[in-house]
Amino acid sequence: MMLTLGFFVFMLQTLPYQSMQRTADYRWPTNGRVGQRPAAQFLGLDEEKITLSGVLLPEITGGRWSLLTVQLMAEQGRAWPLIEGTGTIYGMFVIESVSETHSQFFADGSPRRTEFTLTLKRVDESLAAMFGDLRQQAGELYGQGGELAGKVGDFLS
Repeated sequence: MMLTLGFFVFMLQTLPYQSMQRTADYRWPTNGRVGQRPAAQFLGLDEEKITLSGVLLPEITGGRWSLLTVQLMAEQGRAWPLIEGTGTIYGMFVIESVSETHSQFFADGSPRRTEFTLTLKRVDESLAAMFGDLRQQAGELYGQGGELAGKVGDFLS
């Protein structure tokens, strides 16, 4: 597994991308000053985008059904969690665009080679906002685990 977007898994049999570009922008507006450089102020994060590009060879890798699945996900207009195979969580992303270029065709007109580009846009505020207060959640789980252990102990005695 290379990457998952929601329930869609990027791998050799589906959409094996050959490049992944991540762009994170930050807001630094400036205010002009007389006789000095403009003053800049950091206002926080701006857009974050990930672009996946690759080539599909239906005889070896995934084919048109994989791209169709991603297009159907995009048409739902939902945000999906993006998680790398290493466990890195990127956040919640929407599919902003899907681009395909077909070439080298079979006799029936289906492509032997399909180049694709997916553009994903992050829509959550931050990982902390996505997961909430992890300390509070861990405390609640610990408390529930203690209660469960107590109930099991009562049941066994």
